[in-house]
Amino acid sequence: MSLAGKHIQLLDTTLRDGEQTQGVSFSCEEKVNIAKALLKELQVDRIEVASARVSAGEQQAVASINQWAADEGFVDRVEVLGFVDHKKSVDWILQAGGNVINLLTKGSEKHCREQLGKTLNQHVTDIRQTVDYALTSGLQVNVYLEDWSNGYQDNPDYVYELMAQIKDIGINHFMLPDTLGVMSPEEVYVGIQDMVKRYPGCHFDFHSHNDYGLATANAMAAVKAGVSSLHCTVNCLGERAGNVSLAEIAVVLKDKLQVALSVNEKRIVAISQMVERFSGKWVAHNAPIVGADVFTQTAGIHADGDHKGGLYKTRLSPDRFDRKHQYALGKMSGKASLLKNLEATGLNLSEENQQKVLARVVELGDSKQRITPEDLPFIIADVLESKEYDHIKLLNCSITSGLNIESTVSIRVDVQGEIYKSSGSGNGGFDAFIDAITKVMVQRDFELPRLVDYEVRIPKGGETNALTECSIAWLTKDKQTIKTRGVHANQVFAAVIATLRVINLQLHERGHGITRAV
Repeated sequence: MSLAGKHIQLLDTTLRDGEQTQGVSFSCEEKVNIAKALLKELQVDRIEVASARVSAGEQQAVASINQWAADEGFVDRVEVLGFVDHKKSVDWILQAGGNVINLLTKGSEKHCREQLGKTLNQHVTDIRQTVDYALTSGLQVNVYLEDWSNGYQDNPDYVYELMAQIKDIGINHFMLPDTLGVMSPEEVYVGIQDMVKRYPGCHFDFHSHNDYGLATANAMAAVKAGVSSLHCTVNCLGERAGNVSLAEIAVVLKDKLQVALSVNEKRIVAISQMVERFSGKWVAHNAPIVGADVFTQTAGIHADGDHKGGLYKTRLSPDRFDRKHQYALGKMSGKASLLKNLEATGLNLSEENQQKVLARVVELGDSKQRITPEDLPFIIADVLESKEYDHIKLLNCSITSGLNIESTVSIRVDVQGEIYKSSGSGNGGFDAFIDAITKVMVQRDFELPRLVDYEVRIPKGGETNALTECSIAWLTKDKQTIKTRGVHANQVFAAVIATLRVINLQLHERGHGITRAV
């Protein structure tokens, strides 16, 4: 049966089940902001925001969410987990201005018997009492069959009898959770298809956990089997391995099953980043859809294919999520990777300079995992403005620094074909390097020019691993100012490169009898 065009509801439970992630506790203000973003920006169909009777602070957060939701016309889409406790959970939700209770019942005979110490009939009596009070009080009622996955596999007759006794008492959604994440897609499909066929008048939700890494596949199987709603969380938050990812199922259901969803895809990443900040649980860089690197091509051959005809692009386009393709610069880069980055920054280089810049990118890639597009102008300026001479070459350099102790340096250099070893100490790694290189150059009857200005910067918006540009102004013996530049991932070595360049320049001029004009 084709699912094309069928609307599937998404219930986001980041604020309830997601908050059961180890170490996650949202403040009242954070909960309200996430709820607003989920309903108004991302446009999910429903949200589950808390468990009843947790705390006074939790009730205040729920009340704030409900007050906003009532003003915006969303209050029927805000749900709270409640317990089979007659009036207690219902009253708690009513006091918080809520309209919907998601009642936690026992979907497995083992849970009913061992956790509650009750028979099925006793449990059903309690359920009916709570549901009746909720409906009389004006709440809408949905029901979780907790541990349904194990309950259905261990004793399906218990599940059938439970459904038979509660299916006609005014419940809107019957929620089938894989509470411990134990099911395979085949098991999900068989179990839910059975439930849908047995109770054709009921609306079923599926709530999956990711303990086996099968949550997304299980959600797909549940839709194929006939559920009308899926539960999910932002960034897979949830107990143990977490719940199914909202981003993943929103995209997979649309692309692979052609179902209709309400979600605004362009807000998925922004909401992910909000939850990331508030929860303190950081998303892996390779997480589908929302990871920092998932729309970045690293291999030069991939950039070449995209440059020549979009050969490595798929339906999973970054434009859908308000993101952009990126082409990583580093030791695996090719010409096409550089061209794509030049294109994005609006820069043009000759063929010869492209080769120079690419060689520098590859060289830097050996000392830094990835060069960012923001680093590129530094590299270009470094390559185009410098004249590379090889009168002095740094063969080895070891710098040691510590708190409240002098820095030390050991170097080995090649000066016009002769090898020198030297060591130095100073107030910081660069000062120690100057001490060491001065000892070498004295032997060559060479005096370093005086450093008169020193500037270090990284690209705007750069992170701690950004390339560092060091610009140094030097004053020569004849009172001329020379400026040299060094670019490296390590700021001390950027200064070292700038120093070697001024030495090379002066050695070159001395060897060719060049005198700088005043």
